[in-house]
Amino acid sequence: MKLENETKSALDQTKSFYREYTTGMSRAQLEKDFQNDGRRLKALYEEAIAGKQGLDSSEMGGLEKIFRLISALTQRMTPSRRLIFGASLVGYISSLFFSGLLFFQLASFGAIVIILMLELLEKLDVKQEIDLAKDIQVSLLPSPDIQQDGIHICSFANTAQEVGGDYVDVIHTDAGIYYVIADVSGKGLSAALYMVRFQALVHLIIKNVKPSPKELFLELNDFIKSYRSDKTFITACAAFFPNDEDHFIYVRAGHNPPVLYNAATDKTSLLQTPGFALGMTRTDRLASFMKESKIPFKKGDSVLFYTDGITESRNRIGEEFGTERTRSLMDIYGSLEAPSIVRKIQASLENFIGDMPTLDDITYSVIRHTGRPGAKVSQQSEVSNSAD
Repeated sequence: MKLENETKSALDQTKSFYREYTTGMSRAQLEKDFQNDGRRLKALYEEAIAGKQGLDSSEMGGLEKIFRLISALTQRMTPSRRLIFGASLVGYISSLFFSGLLFFQLASFGAIVIILMLELLEKLDVKQEIDLAKDIQVSLLPSPDIQQDGIHICSFANTAQEVGGDYVDVIHTDAGIYYVIADVSGKGLSAALYMVRFQALVHLIIKNVKPSPKELFLELNDFIKSYRSDKTFITACAAFFPNDEDHFIYVRAGHNPPVLYNAATDKTSLLQTPGFALGMTRTDRLASFMKESKIPFKKGDSVLFYTDGITESRNRIGEEFGTERTRSLMDIYGSLEAPSIVRKIQASLENFIGDMPTLDDITYSVIRHTGRPGAKVSQQSEVSNSAD
């Protein structure tokens, strides 16, 4: 007969429980969770106290505020849970004023705990669905490292929440490579769903029309503006890299200006071409305002496309990373290979942010010209409104 040391076994079980219970409880994660919970509670409190009527909280008494807060909280429950919660709350309060009601006190406490467990289980089910949505969204992103026809494209994407509204895509055609980066207004699940819709439209238009970047955006604006109740807008950049050419065709729709590194001069410039965000104005007005440019792009040149998640990242004292810091990274590292530039930008952002949570999606790509055999040299090139 084999004897087991049950004391040791119990100790091991305790250690195992402790490890599982404390999983993920790092200082940075706890701080991020407390900040997120604090924002949610603040939003709930403001909604409960002010409401849709925009009432002045200074005119309310403390009891009225408590009732409004409880009402706002219980409205998020199902009717049955709301009924049980109300009865439990009444039973628990009654037990505090009348002796001999210990059973009601315990029953009320138990009912509230059960409601809490049901709410947590429901939240876990939703989280599983969101995790699945994130897996689907990640699967729609292009490869982080793409090389074709002398063009090397490296991308980085990080969502502030479980899913995000940033969009980046690389689409190969017989004539060349389309690159699109966009930022849907808002964050979270609604922005992610809109991003998927946007991606489907981009692929459909490019497959059927083979448009220039400007034509692509005008077609997309038609689709977005066709829904009168749709108030969403999208900032974006699009570039087309034709096969065997030393330039790319570029257009910007209210997006952050990309940073171009010129290897011959060892200098950078911002590609600040005009253009409204998609969905903000009529297509005919957008067509007259938006300008498409032919950007020289030769061996050794690199261009950084990014969303405002980079420039609006904040450190502990509330300072933004900003466009100038972003440009300075290309000033310093623009001559490196695309993967190295991507890693340098990531490291710089991490050092700047520190342990602060990211409040917006961070997405960027570095596209580098590695040299094409037999490339045709363009006689006329144009960089419109670039800032040196």
